[in-house]
Formats: sequence, structure tokens, C-alpha cells
Amino acid sequence: MVSEADFDRTMDRIFNPKHLAVVGVSSKGVGFGSGIMLALLNIGFEGEIYPVNPRGGEFQGRKLYKSVSEIPHDIDFAIVATPAETVPKVLEECLAKGAAGAEVLSAGFGELGTAEGIALEEEIRKVARRGIRVIGPNCFGVYCPASGLTLLPGPDLSRTPGSVAFLSQSGGMSIDLAHIGKWMGIGFSKVVSFGNGADLREVELLDYLSRDPETETIAMYVEGVENGPAFLQTLRRTTPEKPVIIYKGGLSEAGARAVASHTASLGGGRVIWNSLLRQANAVQVYNLPELAQACLAFSMLPRREYRGISIMGGGGALGIAGCDAAERYGIVVPPLRDSIREAIMRVLPQPGSSAKNPIDVANSHVEPQILKTALREAARDPAVDLQILVSLFYHYKVQSRVFGVPVKDIVPFKELAEAAGEVARTTEKPVLLVMPNNKQELDAMDIEEMRREARRAFLDQGVPVFDELDDALRAVSHLSRYSARRRESFEKPLDAVTALVTRSRSVLLYWGAGESRRLIYAVSE
Repeated sequence: MVSEADFDRTMDRIFNPKHLAVVGVSSKGVGFGSGIMLALLNIGFEGEIYPVNPRGGEFQGRKLYKSVSEIPHDIDFAIVATPAETVPKVLEECLAKGAAGAEVLSAGFGELGTAEGIALEEEIRKVARRGIRVIGPNCFGVYCPASGLTLLPGPDLSRTPGSVAFLSQSGGMSIDLAHIGKWMGIGFSKVVSFGNGADLREVELLDYLSRDPETETIAMYVEGVENGPAFLQTLRRTTPEKPVIIYKGGLSEAGARAVASHTASLGGGRVIWNSLLRQANAVQVYNLPELAQACLAFSMLPRREYRGISIMGGGGALGIAGCDAAERYGIVVPPLRDSIREAIMRVLPQPGSSAKNPIDVANSHVEPQILKTALREAARDPAVDLQILVSLFYHYKVQSRVFGVPVKDIVPFKELAEAAGEVARTTEKPVLLVMPNNKQELDAMDIEEMRREARRAFLDQGVPVFDELDDALRAVSHLSRYSARRRESFEKPLDAVTALVTRSRSVLLYWGAGESRRLIYAVSE
């Protein structure tokens, strides 16, 4: 039995290798091996790279070793992109070279459902049991900004480390979230695409991340789990310390069929997963944008309950829609105290403004200092835990055309970002920016350029940015509910509905506890 300390040291060598072999690099054309080699060189991987091809030769001036055995140094980690039937032998060579682990990008294993593919995957497991940890096969690999390891294909991912880790059975989902994080403001500690999961899978990786000092929030894309009881136990052990955000693929009947052909996983039904994740206080999301938005909220906002908020922006209907959405997510938009409302009204433009909450500032061209004063005043209300500022920057396009000036030179987004950041820091009540864009015609491309610069300005001030008010409210509700359930878990036992995963493919749901419990739902895959 490997100790946690030994396992963590192994994983550290995997995520931060000093000597890396890339097996399957072709001197001609661009396959998976050559593609990941180019990505590593472009992103600036900081260790030594040894490219391998049985024919030898050179790759961009670097010697191609004919085998892993020929490499003149022990290795920490290997990236394998060779035909499926060659993979077990390559892993044997990596093991002999002292590798802590290897990622297998190659496909053609258990996901095919053929006897040959299943047998090859079992051979990978046999090699792994002898001392080398394997990620994959049929995966995109590992992304670690600190060391410069990157996913396939990821030469342009951010090198700035963050606090969010992502575990994904899907390679496409892993690279998509990594790309989204770069512009949305999500910083990653580690991303692992583990594909078929012949060796390392969701349970061991989640357990490792629960101890990882560089990780504060864990996100997961799961199609199916191999060991149900262990997964539930690990989740329940992790969530009191670190939030776990889970996007479960294949909850529909059609989705379950697709899962079986994608990574050969058994998914489980919607009722089961909803019950298990709620019991473990995991945060369940239903698509990639929602996953990214939840990661943004958890990584940038203080982890506490947000019962009441203020909404500020130009337009009465906008505020009404915000109130309706907030109620759907269990968030209150309380009326502000009279003295606070009067103070805000003294600075807002007249006529047309309202400061009841939502705060209608009447138009989209109010000066940043006025909005700063209004935000600071609203923060004095004890019923307000968080503030949402809705800025319709696209309205500045009219002025841009009239005066013949680029829209980014007119919108005062830098001053507003500084104002929002200062209010959030001094009041200790977070401010979020919502930045819709209802002008997306071809002759309004300059608006998109301005919005991207504005997003960066607000992120630099510690203010998370969302495109739509509903997205912001949903992300805040995920954080608030997690915090509330985490607090309640220390005050009272679990809900009356409990779930027992009796085997990896069977789940029983019970009402009650002890001898009085009764079975209310059962399923076997």
C-alpha cells in the first residue's frame, strides 16, 4: 500500500517533471507526438525534453532518440503518442528509465469495445501495477502552468498559475475550459484529462487534489465512475475543505449511449447522481459555460453566504429582470434603508433615476465617480452582502460614430474598474460586473475589442466579470449554497435521504437512517 506522502511525491514528479520523454515525435508531418512537442516548446516547458522516434533523425534541430531506453538520463514523466499496440512496450521502457508516470494520448483501447482494445488496456494496467502511474489512454494529458506542461493541443495556454484544478474524462472538455479560463480570469493549478482511466482515475486524483496546497477549488467533468463507494467517500471527505464542482455528462438516455462509446464508462441515472452530489455537498452544474462561471465565482469571491444583493445599472426593465432571476436562485434584492437611498439619489442624474434597489441610474453614461459613490453607499446597508454592477458599454457606439473616435477611447472602463475594485476592497463586500453586448453586427467589432480590454481591467482589480446577469446570479448562488450547506453540515446530520452505492454499478437510495430507514429507489446498471 503506497502512503499518501509517497503518492504525492509521485504526482509532483508527474506535474513538475525535470526530464520529460515525448514518444512518437515524427520528423515529417504533424501527428499527436509532434503536435504536443511543438506545444511544449511554444509554451516554454522548463524541463529537459527527449523526443523519441524509432527511425531516429532530428526534430527542429533536436536529436530524435530511437527508444526511451536510448535516452541518456532517467526520466520523470513520459508523453506517449504511438500506435495502441506499441504502448505497453513503451511503458515498460519508461518504467525501466525510472519514470514516475506517463500520459497516453493514443486511442484504440477499451473505448472501441473490441476484445483487442480491452486486452490492450488491461496490459497497460499490468504495467502500471509494477510502479508507473498512467494517465489515459485516449486523453489530452496534463496542463500545469507552473511547470509548462500543456494539453494537446495547447501551445497558447496561460502560464500564470491559479487555484482551480480540473479533472476531466474528456480531452476536448479539458482544453476548452483551459482556453476559457485564459480570457475569463480562471487561473489553474493543474488540469488532467484522464480519458479511459486505465490506471489513474477520478478517485485517486480527487484525493490527491484534496491535499494539494496549490489547489483551492476542484472542478470535474465525469462521464462515469469506476468505484462508486470510493468516489462518494472521497467527495464527502473533500467538500468540507474544498469545493468540488461537477459537470456529469450522460445524464440523458442519449447522452448515456454517447458516453459508452466515448470513454467506455457506465454513467448512472439522473436521480442517482443528483442525490449523491447533494449528499456530498458537491456543486452540480449542467454545461461547460456554467462550469466555467462557477469556477470564476469560487476562485475570485470570498466563500460565504450571499443572502442579499444590490443590482445597479441603467434601465428599469433590466433591474426587474434581475430581481426575478435572483428570486429563482434563492437570493434577495432587499429595499435599501431610507437614509442610504436618499444619499444615493443625491448623486444620481435626474430625472429618471431610482435608488430603491434595484438602483436605476437612468442611462449608460453615468460617470465612474458617481457610480463609485452609489456603490459605496449601498454597501453600508447590512442587508446587502454583494453588489452587481450592470454596464451597457455597447451604448457608447453611438458617440463613437458621431465623433469618429474608437469606442474603446470613449468608454471609461479603466476608471470604473478602479472604482469598483476600491469599493470592494474598502467595504469588504464584493462587486461583480455584468457586461452584456446586444450589438454584435459586423460593423460593431470594435465593441468586442473594447469589452475584452474592459474585462481584463476589472479582473486586474479583483472584480469578476460575467456576460449576462442570469449567469452572475447563478454562479453566486452556487457559492452561497455551498457555503450554507458546509455550515449546516457542522450543525446537523445529513438530510433524511441517504444514498448507498452498494457496488460500482448499483445504487440504493434510502429515506431515514438506522433500522427505521426504508428503500425508496434502486437501480443496477
